[in-house]
Amino acid sequence: MESNRDLDPNKDDLPLRANTNHMLVRHYVLDLTVHFQRKVIGGSIVLFLEPGVVSSKHGEPGDISNTPVQNLSQVSSKHDVSSPITPEPNKVIPPEEPSCLCGGNDVSSVLWGDESEEFTLVLDCCDLTVSKVEELDVTTVPDLKKLDVDQQHANTDHQSSSLVQRLVSMPSVSWRLQHELYMQCSRSPTVHNAQPLRFHTDRWSLQIRKEGVCTPRDFPHAVRIWYETKLTGGSVRWTNDQDARCCVYTMGSPINNRALFPCQEPPVAMSTWQARVRAPCDYTVLMSGENQAFPKPAETGSLQWDYYVTMPMPASTFTIAVGQWLEAGVKHPNFEVEKTDKPYNKELSVSLDNDDQQYVCSHMDYPCRFMASAARTQTVIPHRVFAPPCHLQKANDMVLPLLPLCLTAAHSVLGVHPFSRLDVLIVPSGFSSLGMASPHIVFLSQSVLTGERNLCGARLCHEIAHSWFGLAIGARDWTEEWISEGFATYLEDVFWSHVQKLGCREAEEQRQLKALLRWRRLSDELQNSEEELQVLRPNKENTGEVSESGASVVKHALNPEKPFMQVHYLKGYFLLKFLADQVGEEKFLDFFKVFVGKFHGQLILSQDFLQMLLDTFPGMSSRSITLEAIFSDWLDTPEMPEWLRDSCSEWLRTPVVQEVKEEVAKWIHFSGSAGKGSKRKRAGPKVNFKELSPEQLVLLLEFLLEEPMLSLSTLRLLQTTYNLQAQDAEVKHRWCELAVKHKHTAAYRDVEQFLIHDQAMGVYLYGELMVQEDARQQALARRCLSIIKDEMDQSACRVVEEMIL
Repeated sequence: MESNRDLDPNKDDLPLRANTNHMLVRHYVLDLTVHFQRKVIGGSIVLFLEPGVVSSKHGEPGDISNTPVQNLSQVSSKHDVSSPITPEPNKVIPPEEPSCLCGGNDVSSVLWGDESEEFTLVLDCCDLTVSKVEELDVTTVPDLKKLDVDQQHANTDHQSSSLVQRLVSMPSVSWRLQHELYMQCSRSPTVHNAQPLRFHTDRWSLQIRKEGVCTPRDFPHAVRIWYETKLTGGSVRWTNDQDARCCVYTMGSPINNRALFPCQEPPVAMSTWQARVRAPCDYTVLMSGENQAFPKPAETGSLQWDYYVTMPMPASTFTIAVGQWLEAGVKHPNFEVEKTDKPYNKELSVSLDNDDQQYVCSHMDYPCRFMASAARTQTVIPHRVFAPPCHLQKANDMVLPLLPLCLTAAHSVLGVHPFSRLDVLIVPSGFSSLGMASPHIVFLSQSVLTGERNLCGARLCHEIAHSWFGLAIGARDWTEEWISEGFATYLEDVFWSHVQKLGCREAEEQRQLKALLRWRRLSDELQNSEEELQVLRPNKENTGEVSESGASVVKHALNPEKPFMQVHYLKGYFLLKFLADQVGEEKFLDFFKVFVGKFHGQLILSQDFLQMLLDTFPGMSSRSITLEAIFSDWLDTPEMPEWLRDSCSEWLRTPVVQEVKEEVAKWIHFSGSAGKGSKRKRAGPKVNFKELSPEQLVLLLEFLLEEPMLSLSTLRLLQTTYNLQAQDAEVKHRWCELAVKHKHTAAYRDVEQFLIHDQAMGVYLYGELMVQEDARQQALARRCLSIIKDEMDQSACRVVEEMIL
């Protein structure tokens, strides 16, 4: 199997191989052990499957319906499973390269090709060592056999499959019993005297067959896979934390979780899961799970952690982090930290066993918080903050006090928190982003911990916004990233204004300043990137379409430059800002809440949101704002929309921007007068510089970056006037750019510290160090890379190596 390090950047579409139209995974049970000495995660995963089609034999469908499988994930789990979807011949997608036949289930003498008449279960898989695939005999589970199997699921030829079908179709009010039965079934023995399940891996998939089985209906419905991760796997990041202690966490991109466990990666394959993870006693296991896990003794020297999820989610959202993290706000030996918030209290979580019948959801049946009246008034969900010891004090002083404020602000705008709890983890320095949201857990970069609280607070608001847009409501086609990132970027400003308790005028001025900064960033990105990477809907009218099997690709997902592009954040944000301007922000946010109420728990395409908006505000059509116009102006083309070009001139005239311009003029005058004439003039004129907010400081430094010359005395005074070394990472980034541009050698130490400690933001600073062909700057770039190369994100490392080699 080819390593993720060897991905061809010219073939940058990520394949989603799983044949979700034939078979869907409804639930995963993971039983894993984290081996830090070997740097592998190993164990088993059990898949509980449901056929997507019902046919009497291979290629002979029964009662065929044209309903796409996407609808299957949006109706009650008590739906009629005999309603099939359009099938296709069970054709194995040919591998892109010579594949390997794996041991365990001996298939060494079997030719594995697409000519087979047998049904093939195709799972997304990359960089995993699969040792065995087993069919489970769930008829050995006494409690499962006690369930009444009604006629709908009865199948005397396949009693085990009938029992699994009954299990996955249990109503949500019985979720506790259902999860207990899932766990019991996952420990079932293999079917006695049954033909072994044969399997085969290629670069992107695991393919499983049972001899003589030609239809999804006859394929085993409970399958156990034994496997181990590989150190080269792109889903799992083995590294050291900031205290040089080994840890591991999942990356989430670019290949999602297929190098963590075999799964169905297409978003439509929404499933629930439960996981048991064993790790050494001095490690903490954090995971996407509705419960706060309390560790229990396992084998000698280990603890086991159990988590579960009852809300069906795409497998890509599963997240795990294992390390010697400490919890902020809790006293630890050798760490005297004052408690600033209430400890996590499991009694605070909202009971969902009794549905509130006044609220009716449109999604498939699960224990939904939107249906619990107590959840509607729960402004702050239980939360914890974890960090390595060296960052514990900062996490306690900055992150922990901000979290309840940000959660309250989000609730005031969007209503019910979709998830029952939240853990926040300060991840290792090699993390390639400022933050990443997953169900019940947020990863934060250490870069948000410096300076004032603005960057940290805004980022928390951004990640919390993903609970609604990106997680509770997901994109049905991953190419439409703006549905997640554009919404979170827009809402971060709204939430952060609430946290700061700004008045209407102050809030508007702050948002216009941020809009100007984002416009400048977007303009730069549009000028310096490939046009095809600037389009928010690269599949255009084919967005959301998949092959007959359910397989598809994610456009440009493997392009090494794409993770560092912001166009889907920025252009998506500006589209929402444009739409808000048409109807007024208050009405627009009220619409958001209605939209969330209708679509939570479901997957959407752009038109689902846009068409509902246009239907709600019909007056927009009189201004030629139609679905087709929005696609043409914003989503399907790489250009800068006309509204955006016109609006930037308005943002330049706001008082907070004018204040920055006045300060810029002072600095330019100071630079021009310094070093000229008399001794008095060489000392520089006395200037009263105003105090600026962090966002204003960023804009000031960006304006100064446009100046061809700044004197060294000006740079020195800039540094001391604003204490730039102690500012947040956004400010320090611009300061480093100034130092590099003007070869301010006294600040090269700042540049080095930034590249080492702010890896989430410093990638393109390497290019600026190389472009001037200054020997000292190039040596600095190479030295920094050599120091942090082993801890860097692989994608970031590849991009940097291309710049400096």
